[in-house]
Amino acid sequence: MKYDHKRAAVPAQPGVYLMKDSKANIIYIGKAKSLRNRVSSYFTGAQNYKTKKLVEKIADIEFVLTDSEGEAFVLESNLIKRYRPMYNIELKDQQRYTYLRVTDEELPRLLVARRMRSGKFIGKGRIYGPFTHGSSKLLTIGTLRKSFKVRICKTLPKTACLEYHLGNCEAPCEIASAKKDYAGHIKDLESVLKGGAETEKFATKMKDEMGRASESQDYERAMEIRDTLRRLGSLRTDQKMEYARVSPDEDYFGMRVWDQSALVMSLRQVNGVIRDRDRFSFDLVADNTLGSFLYQYYTTHKTPRYVVTSEEPPQKGALEKALTDAAGRSVSIVSPSRGRRKKMIELILRNIDLMQTSGTEPALEELGEALGLGGPPRTIECFDISNHGADFAVGAMSRLSDGAPDRSGYRKFKIRTVSGRDDYAMIAEVVRRRYMRLLGGGGTAPDLVLIDGGKGQLGAALGALKGMAARIPCVSLAKKNEEVFRPGSPEPLVLPRTSPALGVLRHARDEAHRFGVEYNRKLRSMAIKSG
Repeated sequence: MKYDHKRAAVPAQPGVYLMKDSKANIIYIGKAKSLRNRVSSYFTGAQNYKTKKLVEKIADIEFVLTDSEGEAFVLESNLIKRYRPMYNIELKDQQRYTYLRVTDEELPRLLVARRMRSGKFIGKGRIYGPFTHGSSKLLTIGTLRKSFKVRICKTLPKTACLEYHLGNCEAPCEIASAKKDYAGHIKDLESVLKGGAETEKFATKMKDEMGRASESQDYERAMEIRDTLRRLGSLRTDQKMEYARVSPDEDYFGMRVWDQSALVMSLRQVNGVIRDRDRFSFDLVADNTLGSFLYQYYTTHKTPRYVVTSEEPPQKGALEKALTDAAGRSVSIVSPSRGRRKKMIELILRNIDLMQTSGTEPALEELGEALGLGGPPRTIECFDISNHGADFAVGAMSRLSDGAPDRSGYRKFKIRTVSGRDDYAMIAEVVRRRYMRLLGGGGTAPDLVLIDGGKGQLGAALGALKGMAARIPCVSLAKKNEEVFRPGSPEPLVLPRTSPALGVLRHARDEAHRFGVEYNRKLRSMAIKSG
């Protein structure tokens, strides 16, 4: 049933609105200074195509009142992180932020907290975070485990193991006094993970240890402690002196809009030197704006005193107040018209324009970065197996060029060497046949090979490529949770549901599946006619 905005009792106060579809799923969360005016505008004003598609799905809207527009910013961001609606901005690097889990075992362990695509954490226990710099999260965990004598064994051994003899664990598995003290160690660990005074005490202790390690020329240990301190800093503790030393002076954001989508590039400047850059993209649906993006961004990044933007974000005053309240000091948003800052913004916009005119889709740039390919995968070949009983099994390959189907490059395969329903062996056969023929004839290999399936299918394809000494990047996309499996990585990569990079992989996979089903159906039809 479609939402009737004329009959709905919509409050005029500031707050947050949660749009739901016919199955009561939250599909979009927004904020407004006047809920009544903003909600009404969806149904009475002119909207772009993507926003119209959103409005068509609205069956109900729930409202949460706040005392101010600034409070609405905070609540909106928290609700987006909790529910992850399909139409809201979801930063492509959010999955890089690390959460830690203290298990609920008799003798708890400290683990990386894994999440499903729904955002729900896997496993029982207490969750802490987020910690930034997630790519080096194991350093943080290792230092914390050693500092608080937390066990690492999955099952308790009967006697003390090597960790005890190295001084990293007190062997609660064997020594009664250690078992008695273990709960206290976990309590101290959790006090640090919660942030606040205990975190600062621990940080001071670690700084002293880092100094001793440096003096004794144990530089590896000193760097390990330094990285742990940086990650603990993301718990929003009051570290004003540390902030002044390690925080960027200014952040710069440039934004361009193409075809109802926004591409944002950021540069981070530290002590007058550009130290970091990143790119993001999102659909211009409803209230997805530069302002919404910035607030989401600074929930997981330290906020500098000055945020420099290519254009003034909507509700600039409310956004500045929300960022100021979160940072605990003044934050200003500046959109320069001249001078050094203006030149920096122009540099960012030139970079965005260059990326666009080079003919590379932003989604491919994002995909290349996510998979660590060293460049955008402009040519992708995807393999799928279509089974219908033991007698009808075929392989299919789709091909994307610059993100678009290149149907002249599609290939179909009758399975020749495999009997029964062995998907792994079939994948190995079609991959081997494709690249023996292609590379043997002097053809050009694709930038990426995509396999429809999970770890097993990926392993079969990698085995076939290795047997031919073909060095082609290869990953797989599992249907159930849209997880990306990569060689040498035990954990799958989970891209945001709205990620353009994931959209490219889905498109290639769906095309291969469609092509394979059509071929399978054709063979069965021919068999029926000939029989």
